[in-house]
Amino acid sequence: MKNDMRTFRIRFVSAFIVLGALIIFSKLYMVQIVHGESYSDQADRQYSRPSSQAFNRGSISFTTKDGERIDAATLKTGYTVTLNPSQLLYPEDAYNGLSFLLDLEEESFMEKANKSEDPYEEIAKRVPPNIARDIKSLDLEGVSLYKNKWRYYPGKSLSAHTIGFMSYRGDDLRGQYGLERYYNDVLERNDQNLYANFFVELFSNIGDTISGKSKEGSIVTTIEPTVQSFVEKELETVIEKWGSDEAGAIVMNPKNGEIYAIALNPTFDLNEFGSVEDATVFRNDLVEGVYEMGSIVKPLTMAIGLDTGAVTAETTYDDKGSVTLNGSTFYNYDKKARGVVDMQTVLNQSLNTGVSFVVQKVGNEKFSEYMKKLIGEETGIDLPNEASPLVSNLDTKRDIEHATASFGQGIAMTPIAITKALAALGNGGFLVEPHLVKSIDYEMGYERDVVPNDPERIFSEKTSEEISRMLVRVVDEALANGDLALPNHSVAAKTGTAQIANSSSGGYYDDQFLHSFFGYFPAYDPEFIVFLYNVHPRGAQYASQTLTDPFMEITKFLINYYNVPPDR
Repeated sequence: MKNDMRTFRIRFVSAFIVLGALIIFSKLYMVQIVHGESYSDQADRQYSRPSSQAFNRGSISFTTKDGERIDAATLKTGYTVTLNPSQLLYPEDAYNGLSFLLDLEEESFMEKANKSEDPYEEIAKRVPPNIARDIKSLDLEGVSLYKNKWRYYPGKSLSAHTIGFMSYRGDDLRGQYGLERYYNDVLERNDQNLYANFFVELFSNIGDTISGKSKEGSIVTTIEPTVQSFVEKELETVIEKWGSDEAGAIVMNPKNGEIYAIALNPTFDLNEFGSVEDATVFRNDLVEGVYEMGSIVKPLTMAIGLDTGAVTAETTYDDKGSVTLNGSTFYNYDKKARGVVDMQTVLNQSLNTGVSFVVQKVGNEKFSEYMKKLIGEETGIDLPNEASPLVSNLDTKRDIEHATASFGQGIAMTPIAITKALAALGNGGFLVEPHLVKSIDYEMGYERDVVPNDPERIFSEKTSEEISRMLVRVVDEALANGDLALPNHSVAAKTGTAQIANSSSGGYYDDQFLHSFFGYFPAYDPEFIVFLYNVHPRGAQYASQTLTDPFMEITKFLINYYNVPPDR
């Protein structure tokens, strides 16, 4: 019995020693690895004013097609140069020495140098380390250097609306736009508590790790920087050529919702956001703006007709060029009648009367049910301020509202929402969740993949194959008379032109249009869906005029860059 008790005591003491060692090891890990850089920064700044804090924040990375991570948002290190006028014995000598290394105004420098009762005056910020070393070598009495860090965006304007930036809200420096804002709780660091009680911090960190509540980390995005750069250049060309108010683009994997590029023009330099005169440029209309998209909605309407069995590609109707419902009349884009034509012709020639015929065959209630699933809710993309769609017209019993919705007027949605819906045409019929962050690299030393919600089936696989075949024929036969069809790759695509609503007087402008274009490829097993839009281009009425060339350029680039094998 005594031996058993002795053995128990030995084991208990041993376990206690092991536990203590683990605690100490864990604490050392927290100090040296997790918070090591922060402690070092605090040490570098120990002689600065008591209110100063070492800035720290998680990084944001792009991901290349080969899986390499490229910095999109990181920290840059430099120095602040300060004066202590009470210790500055020879201000003119100090100015002469510093002016060779810094861009200083003599009058401003002397004004600060003569404030004999002020122990701290800043004369330069964000001074590079090599310049700081030269200043230190001057050994000027009353001149000090303090190390600091700030947010830096190596890509400058690359993916500016998506990355976002940091600015002050009151006294707090926080992410205000884009991923900086959406993932602020992950990216921000609370370095004020670095010197908290040993055991409080220790057990808090252990508990957070066990419970999964530890949030501090860096984020890795799905954005492919080379693709993003190419797309942005194409948008710049569109703006320059057509004088558009705005142009935007999305390149997404239609099977899983990963976004490779998402871009807007006009844009801005993230490192110089403070110099922007019109703050509306910060707004990300790809997720915050709602638009009547026009004829790119027609493939959704046709897919609904196919999925319900209301029509087939060979179904015919008598096109009279116009339709009158509830006392209102709408027309084909050219107001011409085609006579008896089939559903393929409806897409090839983008006939408003044809898709309204599809709605008539499907029925208003069933059509609305499908459309609300497709574009009736926010997408859930991981960006702030996503706007809700405007689809109240689908709730009415008036035939005219459903008819106009069939060709993309009277209902409005965000570019990301229509991209999500259109992806379901080519991916087998599923609504995938668009997303920008693929993983989070936590400070605690582990990485977690960000898994989107499970996709929802909207169309049957048969419907997806048939609408894709029809849209391939649109490219092969109708788009530029088939001259732009790729010989080795099938592309399913459709243009869209919508009148822009006049918010002040009601109705629509006669001379202002929103152009849109979408396509996916290879059509029967798509790796990419590309969406483009162009707001109020000058000198062109139809989307085929302004967006066909950039769409084809992006398509050919992606095929070559990713070495997409031929499918025909």
